[in-house]
Amino acid sequence: MQDLINELKLRGYSQKTVNTYLEFNKNLIKYIRKKPEDINLNDLKTYLAHLISDKKYAPRTINLARSALLFYYNDVLEKNFTNIKTPKIESSLPTVLNKEEIKKLIEKAHTTKSKLIIKLLYSTGLRVSELIKLKWNDLEYENNTAWVRGGKGKKDRVIIISPNLINDLKKLKKNSEYVISGRENTNLSVKNIQKIIRNTAKRANINKKVTPHTLRHSFATHLLEEGTDIRMIQELLGHSNLQTTQIYTHISSEQKKKIKNPLDNL
Repeated sequence: MQDLINELKLRGYSQKTVNTYLEFNKNLIKYIRKKPEDINLNDLKTYLAHLISDKKYAPRTINLARSALLFYYNDVLEKNFTNIKTPKIESSLPTVLNKEEIKKLIEKAHTTKSKLIIKLLYSTGLRVSELIKLKWNDLEYENNTAWVRGGKGKKDRVIIISPNLINDLKKLKKNSEYVISGRENTNLSVKNIQKIIRNTAKRANINKKVTPHTLRHSFATHLLEEGTDIRMIQELLGHSNLQTTQIYTHISSEQKKKIKNPLDNL
């Protein structure tokens, strides 16, 4: 399936997406037992039905599989398959920590590095994949900002950093080009950071599923509650679509408290 790989790379898809699309398409061939050029629309539906009923894949994964298959058969092999419906993805609101829980998380961090990771994720709203690529020369101390180079969608953007955190960063010894360095002065892995956040949340007795992305959600929600314009939050998070950012309007408890109840106006 070199033709699929080539097309994905030509369009600038990440290696992770290339691997995912390739895996779904290879598994389809194994299951249907036909050559790609002989696959028809019913074969795609049969395979997706297998993922739903036999593999018990979640709707989000089924939709990803559908996208992977249609990309190959429509965009590469030009078969023009249409009318493949898959289960709707349930709309669930993200988990957000309140400010007291953020404080507890910082207090319970075991090491200086763990504390720095938590503070950076919450102060900047970075994705964990962006945090591990953050370099010292991306920081602009005088502006309390930093650059995210080649974030999601291969876009650069400016993020904010707390002045207090900037002072902490200035005091650190720079043993690597990366702000968060691991062994042999390389950057930490995503799994390392996920484990640090998970274990710290347990020590802080926070009864919520806490991930690095939870701190990103908390950053955005707290900015909204403090009156930051939603379009500015969109810029800071690197969302290409405002609709993605607007989910935080549904989970802001402080914003709801400010609403005047219509019963009180009678």
